[in-house]
Amino acid sequence: MHKFMGMVDRVAGHTETVLVVGETGTGKELVARTIHDSSYRHKNALIDINCAALPEHLVESELFGYEKGAFSGADSSKPGLFELADKSTIFLDEIGELQPQIQVKLLRVLDGQPYYRLGGSRKITVDVRVVAATNQDLDLAVKEGRFRKDLYHRLSQFQLRVPPLRERPEDIAALARHFLSLKAAYKTLSVDALAVLQRQSWPGNVRELRNVIAKIAMATDERLITGAAVQAELCGENAVERRSSGAVPLGNLDNMEEQMIIRALQQTGGHRAQAAERLGISRRTLSRKLREYEIDLSSDAMATLGTISEEQQKFFRAKVSVSVTLKNAQGKELQVHAVNLSTGGMGLDAVEDPTGFAGLVDVSFLLPESETVIVAKGRLVWTEAGGRAGLRFVVVEPILFEQLQHWTNRKMKDEGWEIPS
Repeated sequence: MHKFMGMVDRVAGHTETVLVVGETGTGKELVARTIHDSSYRHKNALIDINCAALPEHLVESELFGYEKGAFSGADSSKPGLFELADKSTIFLDEIGELQPQIQVKLLRVLDGQPYYRLGGSRKITVDVRVVAATNQDLDLAVKEGRFRKDLYHRLSQFQLRVPPLRERPEDIAALARHFLSLKAAYKTLSVDALAVLQRQSWPGNVRELRNVIAKIAMATDERLITGAAVQAELCGENAVERRSSGAVPLGNLDNMEEQMIIRALQQTGGHRAQAAERLGISRRTLSRKLREYEIDLSSDAMATLGTISEEQQKFFRAKVSVSVTLKNAQGKELQVHAVNLSTGGMGLDAVEDPTGFAGLVDVSFLLPESETVIVAKGRLVWTEAGGRAGLRFVVVEPILFEQLQHWTNRKMKDEGWEIPS
């Protein structure tokens, strides 16, 4: 770790992008903050975002900002995080969760190219150093087509791998004493207690060790924490049973991640948001892991990712693949392709002549999974090279709007969001 932190210090003195890789709980965010604090940009605040913590339809507007009227609910202009990070550092956590269209725009920014806010017409140029982090295998993601190869190489001008705790067992004693001093400075760990801790594999790495020490510190009134006390806490942590298919095989490293997920869900009564917070991952990542491991715990709280507020509903956009007809004031028609849809508008591809369809246009399309044809008045509020554009609905008949709203509500529920009554 001394050698690793020496590399961190050297990297901090450069301006190139940095990719921090490592397992969950190894301290990648701490490494990113150390790079920023040791750089010449340290006088400005570090800007950070968890790329998986936001719904997909909000990531672009958060990173690059938006102009007033860019979409339904955009009542005022808002600078993006890249603008806020000008002359500073931006930390993009869980970079592997970025959807492809955002990867393209991020690549342009990393190459020093100006960009537009969502719905904007003014070019924005920023001086930002990017530090990204992931616990995914991006090499594999590139091979599978989930992550752009050019962006991967651009991000990893410097690549730092944070070693997992099992590869540095000599650090366990020092870390355990440190975490105990934060919770109960008057308590100490016995030699046999440290030996028990060092025998563990710690699949959750430093974060898991910290949580275990915090629980041990609160569980006993004794000033000297013995090996028996530590073992009792660890046995309690590992005594997990799958409600759906019997006992989980303990001690198998291949099953550790699955065990940790089940444990977190059981400790939170099946509440996904709280379980994801305990695990240090996003709710979307947790949902993906649940499908991957086919975990199906019978609990009402397991049914949702959380409650989506009325304000957040305005920004919700469902992915679609729909043919759309636009007709301008002169009666000229244009066939375009919608890639997302909300109650407030839609994202379009293949808009070949945006200038010819400026102003109010007639919009018509078949609502997916239905026989309802939506007819509305709309306006192109932003366009980009390559035919991408954003269309905002201006007038929708009440009965059609109600059907559109029912459709989007169903899509929110399908994604696991709970809509308040």
